Amino acid sequence: MDKSGNPNHLITTPPGVSPHTHTHTQMALSSVKPFSSIFSNSNPPLFTSAKTQQSLKKNNIDLYLSRRDLMNVGLCVMPLVLSPPPPPSIAREVAVGSYLPPSPTDTSFVLFKATPKDTPALRAGNVQPYTFILPPTWKQTRVANILSGNYCQPKCAEPWVEVKFEDEKQGKVQVVASPLIRLTNKPNATIEDIGTPEKVIASLGPFVTGNTLDPDELLETSIEKRGDLTYYKYVLETPYALTGSHNLAKATAKGNTVVLFVVSANDKQWSSSQKTLEAILDSFEV
Repeated sequence: MDKSGNPNHLITTPPGVSPHTHTHTQMALSSVKPFSSIFSNSNPPLFTSAKTQQSLKKNNIDLYLSRRDLMNVGLCVMPLVLSPPPPPSIAREVAVGSYLPPSPTDTSFVLFKATPKDTPALRAGNVQPYTFILPPTWKQTRVANILSGNYCQPKCAEPWVEVKFEDEKQGKVQVVASPLIRLTNKPNATIEDIGTPEKVIASLGPFVTGNTLDPDELLETSIEKRGDLTYYKYVLETPYALTGSHNLAKATAKGNTVVLFVVSANDKQWSSSQKTLEAILDSFEV
């Protein structure tokens, strides 16, 4: 209670109101404390001096301006709150040539080298870093969270997609990883320990085509030695595949994971870019 008999109130800044706005409001309120009727529809008391009335008028104008400023801020912010954010894929649709280094073996390509920041499995240590080349016009596409293995690392029971890139004129690639235990019970097995190229692709075929793989769709298999790893390579003609009517694949095993690299194209893309797609496949290495 102050000397005039009016109660003292602790005035705090309401949430969402700027200190500047609140200062004007507080000044207005403090100036009119002796005149409780000033906010009514009636005129100011006749006994108030001209100087007091002028001060009250100024404070009311300041309060009005403060409220108007607050409303303007709200109108400016509202579209940011109500407008949906842009799709994440838009932010990622940048040609890889703008940020990846040229391939040391062929400068008409760029080199992608996966690091732990790229995928959940690399961060968890379930997959070893891998590299491959791409034409500079290709773009990375987003992998859905449910397919990325993010929800099950470090112990996933089913295969997941690591990364995906594509070019609408040439084709697309993806890296698929599968727990080794899904193909063999032998720890740290090599790709040869798992079985023949035909046996491996029979298990992983659906992850190449996006649906099913008929044995007749397998046109060619080959084996490649690179460093201490063996790679199985495949050429497939898959007219009913969701990924495309032409698929190339390359698989190897390291640690507790089998890594599958898939290059896909439709008929139009294949006819114009076959050599490029084959070069991409050949470049893949864990």
